[in-house]
Amino acid sequence: MSVDIDITGLPPERIRFSPSPLAELGAMLHALSEPGHHPGLHPWATATASSLKPDLADRLTEADFLWRSSRSDILLPAVPRATLAEELDDLDRMDDETFTSAAFEITCTTGYEQGLPSPLVDAGQRARVRELSAARGPRQAEFTDRMLENPRALRAWLRRLLEDCEQAFFGDNWQRVRVQLAADARHKADLLQRKGLAEALAAVSPAVSLSHGEDRNRIVVDKLASGRTTAYGQGVTFLPTAFGWPHLFVVHRSGWQPVIQYPVASTELPQLTAPQLVQERLEALAHPVRMRLCRTLARGPHTTGELAAAYGLTPPEVSRHIAVLKKAGLLTTRRRGRYVLHQLDLTLVARLGSDFLETVLR
Repeated sequence: MSVDIDITGLPPERIRFSPSPLAELGAMLHALSEPGHHPGLHPWATATASSLKPDLADRLTEADFLWRSSRSDILLPAVPRATLAEELDDLDRMDDETFTSAAFEITCTTGYEQGLPSPLVDAGQRARVRELSAARGPRQAEFTDRMLENPRALRAWLRRLLEDCEQAFFGDNWQRVRVQLAADARHKADLLQRKGLAEALAAVSPAVSLSHGEDRNRIVVDKLASGRTTAYGQGVTFLPTAFGWPHLFVVHRSGWQPVIQYPVASTELPQLTAPQLVQERLEALAHPVRMRLCRTLARGPHTTGELAAAYGLTPPEVSRHIAVLKKAGLLTTRRRGRYVLHQLDLTLVARLGSDFLETVLR
C-alpha cells in the first residue's frame, strides 16, 4: 500500500523543501495531545503541558480533533511562509466551505480523494460530520455545531487559539528548531539540484521514493493506506519537522497541492524485553486487514461502525478482527454513552519493536 503523487511533466523547480511554522505548531500540538506517539518527546510534552494556563489547556482540548488522531490538512500549508502570522493570514483567505471540509476530514472517514461537498451546503455531509463528532464526545460535538452554525466566528476563535499557543510555548520552541529545519530543507533542495529527485527523496525518508522502471513519474510514499493524487498549483511541497517523528503526513486531497511533512531525525525507543505473548501478538498483527485497522486505531479511539465504513467491511467482519486484537492484548476499549471505542495500546506495541510502531504511525 502507498500514497502515489503523479508528477508527470513537473519541473524540478516546482518541488519545494521549506520549513513551515504552522505545520510545526501542528506537530507540537499533536505531540502534546498524543505523547504515546512520541516517546522521545515525553519530557518536553510533560513540561509544556504542565506550564499551560488552564484556559488555554481547556481550549486546546476543545479543538484537538484537528491534530490529535490525524493532522488536518489546514495545518500543512502548501506555500510555507516565514512567520506563523503570515500562514494564518493565508488560512483566513480560504473560503468557508473549503476550510470546513478540510477541518472535518478526520480519521475514519470516506471520500477524502473524491472531494465530497462541504457540510456547510450538503445535508448528508453535515449529518455524517455530526455523527462522527458525537462518537468522540460532547466537546467535539459542540465544536462541530459551532463550526457548522457560524464558521466565521469559529475560525476567528481558532486563530486566537493558535496565536495564544505561539505566546505560551510555540514561539520559543520555533526559534530553537527553525534553523535546523531550514538547514535540512536547503540540504534536500541541494540534493535535488545536484543529484536528482530520487536522491532527494531517499534523503527525506526510506519510505519515500521515485517509482521504478522507465516511467519514473510518481512519488511513492510507503504507508498502511492507499491513495493517489496529481501535483497541482505550485507542485509538491516537503515540510521538515523536528517534532513529528515517527509520522509521515501526506496531503493528497482532491484538488489540493500535495504536501509531505517528514521528520528530520528519529528518536530511538528504549529496548525492552519481549513479553511471553509476543508470538500471539505478532500472529494477530500478521493479517493485512488487522494491520490496516491498527493504523487507524493507533491514531485514536474508533467504533466498529466507523472502521467498517472506512474500510468497506461489514461490522461483523470488523468485530472478528477486533476480537483477535483484543485477545492478544493489543487494544484498549472504553464505552462513551452508546458508543464502544477501541484504540491501539501504543505502550505495548512499542515493546514489539520501533519498526512496527513507526509503520502504523507513519
